[in-house]
Amino acid sequence: MKGRLITIGDIHGCHLEFAELLRRLELTPHDRVVLLGDLVNRGPDSNRVIELAREHAAVALLGNHEFRLLKYRHTGQRKFLKKGDLETVARLRPEDWRYLEQMPLTFSAPEFGAVFVHGGFLPEIPWAEQTAEIVTKIQVVDRSGHAAKRADAPASPAWADLWRGPPFVVYGHTPRPEVYSSPWAVGIDTACVFGGALTAYILPEKGFIQVRARQSYWS
Repeated sequence: MKGRLITIGDIHGCHLEFAELLRRLELTPHDRVVLLGDLVNRGPDSNRVIELAREHAAVALLGNHEFRLLKYRHTGQRKFLKKGDLETVARLRPEDWRYLEQMPLTFSAPEFGAVFVHGGFLPEIPWAEQTAEIVTKIQVVDRSGHAAKRADAPASPAWADLWRGPPFVVYGHTPRPEVYSSPWAVGIDTACVFGGALTAYILPEKGFIQVRARQSYWS
């Protein structure tokens, strides 16, 4: 019996919504769960999110939030941190850090012609050759063809709108009110920590399950 491949968008410490979504998914031993990074920061309990991920043997990809926490841990330089990060650093336990340290950049599912990543890819470079600085942070492609944040290049196109595939890419990182579908990609960060929803995308049926946020945890 073949199980489902279930992808879940940015959780950001929203452990109650994550637990509810896992219950609603009614997981079987044949299912695989891939988390698209940014498990931590902003929301109420990053530790519990990591515990739930471990309990369900989820593959968790490196997000930009984990990436900068790890850079701080390895260097001790506060320049890598942003608002609220030190609170997370203070609460993470040795087993949590070990979980963050082993996060891969991508997850490939060739049986579905799909690749999973936190942020995305630059369209002109083979996806497997792209660095953590690109794949954890990209939202748009600026005039120079570089990866950029929406806030830094607001008139630039979303990378997913330029991605021609294959593979089909499932990504998070760019929060939106709704799932964002492009011909060769789907974005499932639906802004749970901002009061939106936590979204799961399910293969092979290409369906979605969402849990609404109990409140807005971050603004």
